[in-house]
Amino acid sequence: MAAYPLQQQALHLQRQHSSKPATTPIHHQTSHGNPQPDGVPAASIRLGAPTDAHGLRALIRTLSSASSATAAEAAAVHAHAAKLGLDRERTVRNGLITLYLARGGRAAAASLFHGFPGGRDVVSWTAMVTGHARRGLAAEAVALFLEMLDDGDGDSSGGSGLAVDAVAAASGFAACAELGDLAVAGEAHRRVTAAGVTLDAIAWNALVDMYAKCGDLATARRWFEAMPTASKSRTVVSWNTMISALSRAGEHGEALALFREMQRAGTAAGTPPPDDATLVAVLGACAKLGAFGTGRWVHAYIMRKQRHRELADGGGVAVGNALIDMYAKCGAVEDAVAVFERMAPRRDACTYASMITGLAAHGRAGDALEVFDAMRRAGGGVRPNGVALLGVLSACCHAGRVDEGLRHLRDMERRRYAGVAPGVEHYGCAVDMLGRAGRLDEAEALVAAMPVTPDALVWGSLLAACRAAGDVERAERVMRRVGEGDGDSGDYVLMSNMYASRGRHGMAVRVRKKMRKRNVRKDPGCSVIEIDGVAHEFRAVPANSVTRSLDAE
Repeated sequence: MAAYPLQQQALHLQRQHSSKPATTPIHHQTSHGNPQPDGVPAASIRLGAPTDAHGLRALIRTLSSASSATAAEAAAVHAHAAKLGLDRERTVRNGLITLYLARGGRAAAASLFHGFPGGRDVVSWTAMVTGHARRGLAAEAVALFLEMLDDGDGDSSGGSGLAVDAVAAASGFAACAELGDLAVAGEAHRRVTAAGVTLDAIAWNALVDMYAKCGDLATARRWFEAMPTASKSRTVVSWNTMISALSRAGEHGEALALFREMQRAGTAAGTPPPDDATLVAVLGACAKLGAFGTGRWVHAYIMRKQRHRELADGGGVAVGNALIDMYAKCGAVEDAVAVFERMAPRRDACTYASMITGLAAHGRAGDALEVFDAMRRAGGGVRPNGVALLGVLSACCHAGRVDEGLRHLRDMERRRYAGVAPGVEHYGCAVDMLGRAGRLDEAEALVAAMPVTPDALVWGSLLAACRAAGDVERAERVMRRVGEGDGDSGDYVLMSNMYASRGRHGMAVRVRKKMRKRNVRKDPGCSVIEIDGVAHEFRAVPANSVTRSLDAE
């Protein structure tokens, strides 16, 4: 195997700390419960390799966190440990399990895990749970976690009385969050509670995040409120977890209210101040609600606390991107441009994408395309991404630059933008662009030729174009296609309104009846206004539901 600089550097650093003389290159051998590391050349571990447990643990930690390390390197370190007899040492063996799982060596990790001399400890179990979760194997990770809890139940059949700790609980909760199964999450929580595990701050945060990602926001909020503040379990990460969960669930007003509560708690009890993650989540909620006043206050807060002397300074890029997005979505595009200009030294792909999308949404297509050209020239690893290209298509749509927009779409199909392939949202924007230009034949042909399944937005764009052109026959053809899948309420409403505008009221009523038969409900209208820094949301209520409510009284 060719030399690898990372490992050689780690070995060199450990040589001076080793308590034993350097060893000669190793030869293959097996050890109890170990896989045979066949195919690993002796040259893989060179002179200067650590020969004690402390040095090996340091090397294993380095390789576990290095993205460039390979499974072959893990096997080489394992073979070296086996030669020295250190693979039976508990901390080294646990480290090897972590290393193998980080490099995709599940079979080797399982062999080490199941062949543990003297039995497995909580660190071994936690390494297996965390390693599988990080590889995207959430179901396997959760199964291991539940098995660990069974193993820790000394009263159960075969239980060894293993002492499950807060670190293990946090790893299990995180795996359940990735799985997204609320029933399994509840069972895992029940078993952790039954085991008498005392949760630390990390485990509490993982518990709240688990329930939030499994869709039970009420339970997540309940356990967030139950965090023991006296023991400082509620950290800034705890607040971030709950605020982000509320924002993801569309409860943006609640997210802002919790942010204000966080500030009050910080003033009264010394809670750490909001960090970048907090500010990004709050600015995202402001953008969704159009809470311009609150967003400006957050910006002033950032500058007042001198969290970033300039938004271009290290660590401020994500906050700057969130500010651009917030200002653009709140209609203050000039403020967004000002933040964008200030970030010139440290712009990333998201910075450009946010600015392009914001300009496009405000009809400034020329400016948006200029920013896109600047993005392509930026260098430094900044390349157009899917969001930026969607903004470009939107700009072309609003400016009527149809041929230019189609050219960008074809370039995406040919992978000319760093391999970014067009998704359904890009095709939907192109369909809308063609429809607005009255090129319905091309729009319908594009939908038929799409390599991805059209969604409600694609069909809605085509139907809206049909209505604008008064093309009822084409609209009926589109509705037949919509009926084959999951129709959106907006599609049926568009078709019904089209019939009504042509005096075909019988057909309009028939479409409405079909909506009721298929249980397709029209989403109520929603408005948001901001008064004294508080966003108030209003939803339309159907008149007949108000009548029924009054009759009931």
